[in-house]
Amino acid sequence: MEKPTPKDNELLVKVHATTVNAATLLLRKGKHPNSKIFTVMLRLMYGIRKPKRSIIGFELAGEVEAVGKDVRLFKKGDKIYGSATGLNFGAYAEYICLPEEWKKGMVAIKPNNMTYEEAAPIICGAHTSLHYLRKANVQSGKKILIYGASGSNGTYAVQLAKYFGAEVTGVCSTTNLEMVKSLGADNVIDYTKEDFAERGELYDVVFDAVGKASASNCKKVLTPNGVYITVLKGTPKEKNEDLDYLREIIEEGKLKSAIDKSYPLEQIVEAHRYVDKGHKKGNVIITLNQE
Repeated sequence: MEKPTPKDNELLVKVHATTVNAATLLLRKGKHPNSKIFTVMLRLMYGIRKPKRSIIGFELAGEVEAVGKDVRLFKKGDKIYGSATGLNFGAYAEYICLPEEWKKGMVAIKPNNMTYEEAAPIICGAHTSLHYLRKANVQSGKKILIYGASGSNGTYAVQLAKYFGAEVTGVCSTTNLEMVKSLGADNVIDYTKEDFAERGELYDVVFDAVGKASASNCKKVLTPNGVYITVLKGTPKEKNEDLDYLREIIEEGKLKSAIDKSYPLEQIVEAHRYVDKGHKKGNVIITLNQE
């Protein structure tokens, strides 16, 4: 592929890190594991028999190499993190052009205490969790149960819920209990040994961070005015100010990225095969342009 040239309102970004997440798996496979309707929509939007776009990838972190003449918020050399969403994608490449401001997608200055590899997964995992925790009004004094606490969304949700002052219970497998505790969870439940719905505990909020929990079980453990939220309810609207807000929390030392594995771009097939197994802890990173 030729190196892209930025338009007047665009940044040319040298990509240093991107990720393998649920969204890229869906686009690569062209089908949703639990929804025939979503599969049909996916194929109609992104390609019936094969992807319309040859380069996928959603979230990224990198360095601004050039800017268009109308760009005002960024300059050459800025270290940024952002998303290549909408209908464009393209984060699985050494270079990408991103609009300075747009309706679908985000770009902001990267937290100064994070590497590119640590910053890239903030875009989907932390931003998604922030959206749903705000929607459920998670705050001090509330009890929240997070199902899938060891995944990308879940690891950020545990930390953000603690930041907001809630009492956090994380549900995960045996091998991930200690990691979830280290992220700040007050309590952990091993779903391979115990059904959270049978404990008799009630929660103000139940957040299914992976979209795999039984809705009836989640609602069974809610307080009378409790709130059940799930990532299956769609993706949040992307806003640059949300990335600025998350950067403040990160630079306070209150939010970090859990990294499971990191692969160079040349091993992206192996990275996808690993994530396909469904056992990753936190995030899987793809590195590019390593110097």
